[in-house]
Amino acid sequence: MVTTNLDTPSTFNLDTYLKERCVQVEAALEASLPVVYPEQIYEAMRYSLMAGGKRLRPILCLATCELLGAETSTAMPTACALEMVHTMSLIHDDLPAMDNDDYRRGQLTNHKVYGEDVAVLAGDALLTYAFEYIATQTKGAAAERILEVVARLGKAVGAAGLVGGQIVDLASEGTIVDEKTLTFIHMHKTAALLEVSVTSGALLAGATPSTVDQLSRYAQRIGLAFQIVDDILDITSTPEELGKSVGKDVAAQKATYPSLWGLEESKRRAEQLIAEAIAELSDFDERARPLIEIAQFITARTH
Repeated sequence: MVTTNLDTPSTFNLDTYLKERCVQVEAALEASLPVVYPEQIYEAMRYSLMAGGKRLRPILCLATCELLGAETSTAMPTACALEMVHTMSLIHDDLPAMDNDDYRRGQLTNHKVYGEDVAVLAGDALLTYAFEYIATQTKGAAAERILEVVARLGKAVGAAGLVGGQIVDLASEGTIVDEKTLTFIHMHKTAALLEVSVTSGALLAGATPSTVDQLSRYAQRIGLAFQIVDDILDITSTPEELGKSVGKDVAAQKATYPSLWGLEESKRRAEQLIAEAIAELSDFDERARPLIEIAQFITARTH
């Protein structure tokens, strides 16, 4: 790694970068999932997968791969798989048995269009297809690194990750939780998938274990900050800005950071986490600029 002062002025434009990468990810996702028989399940999968969004997880994967000097084509199958897993989590989160939401990304949720039964199966199909897609489509990376990506993604989305965070979140509704429990929920429910987005890009690029650990710390911090900002936006945003219902967390008596710390302290904590995340990138050269500005974007976003 080359050490440089990343505080110097840069010509890098995050908006342009995100738009360019989003176009690439959208094209790869479009090609990844054709509609075949039985058409209904593929249409339901595509309905949510192709519904837009920031594509933050695949972009983080690609940006980390680039940071370490590898071709983004090596990481693109994993980037698509990360979005498939994320989409599964949204479909299932929106179900009546979970958060019971009618809208996601400005359109009707999957179960509102296809029914609860098909929505459950669409989520299941996206989850399993994600692993198949990494295993069969990844080129240019050593087999043992692809295997580690698969293992890390499995952990991030299972009982040791997303599902574990979700189950504690459900159990905590209507109760008073402490900071330790709330952080456990969101380090698993939200940060784990963001973390594996970054570390998978590093692994596919051939990163050393110490570099993977360093980037993992960056991702954990932006993941927790992302959730804090989500909690803030649930209170301060509008349905039009957010693309989904607002005030749901308060109505469901969910534990949130603003309910624990208040709005101003929550904002301060998020900004502190972003500063710590960026500090983890101080050893890298200008290729770290996308990761730095994505971190800063997390606290500045309005949706």
